[in-house]
Amino acid sequence: MTNHEKAEPLSLEKLPQHVAIIMDGNGRWAKARGLPRVYGHRKGVETARKIVLKSQEIGIKYLSLFAFSKENWQRPEAEIQALFQLLEEYLIKELPTMKEKGIRVRVMGDKEDLPENLQKVIDLAEKETRTNEKLHLILAISYGGRAEILQAARKLAEKIKKRNFFSDLISEELFRQFLYLPDVPDPDLLIRTGGEMRISNFYLFQLAYTELYFTPVLWPDFTEDEYLKALLDFQRRERRFGKVYEL
Repeated sequence: MTNHEKAEPLSLEKLPQHVAIIMDGNGRWAKARGLPRVYGHRKGVETARKIVLKSQEIGIKYLSLFAFSKENWQRPEAEIQALFQLLEEYLIKELPTMKEKGIRVRVMGDKEDLPENLQKVIDLAEKETRTNEKLHLILAISYGGRAEILQAARKLAEKIKKRNFFSDLISEELFRQFLYLPDVPDPDLLIRTGGEMRISNFYLFQLAYTELYFTPVLWPDFTEDEYLKALLDFQRRERRFGKVYEL
């Protein structure tokens, strides 16, 4: 962080309500050190823990982490199993802390795709934290933005068919009701680590007016200071939502 950024305070009144993060770079981090990819994922889990706790500490209300995409099923089986094991370990180990700090765990995606053990751990974490409101921690697992839109369209079509619904009554608000987590507000800020500049099928419907922040820092090296740098960058921006503000 530069001297200028150190001198500039983070305004807790101007924090994004919802931060979404594409955690990219675990494999490259490990490869650069001559280590198997799973070591990068393990280090990435440590980073995720720090960012979750920092978000809770400063007052972020919603934090979405893209943990495993629909496309990630194409990876080697051994790596997939290692990722799921790390997710299980994280949820089990951190559950007492999340209960203590008021963090609610919510998972979106096609949970039925996941191993039975992981599904049980997810169900437990969601059940044990369902009344927490300090921070909503949203884990996108076996998630794809297009898949979410398609399932929402199918459910809406079923509603129309069953209730003889008039198509001209379909609105954005109605469509939102069929998304995975309809009560969660759209992300204000999307952070992607690892140097890639794309959204990779994440929150396609919800990112319409989201501020985008790309950093070359690999996820395992994404420190709390790097996170605060992204939040400061967000606070410097003027969000117009298509409107024009006169001087």
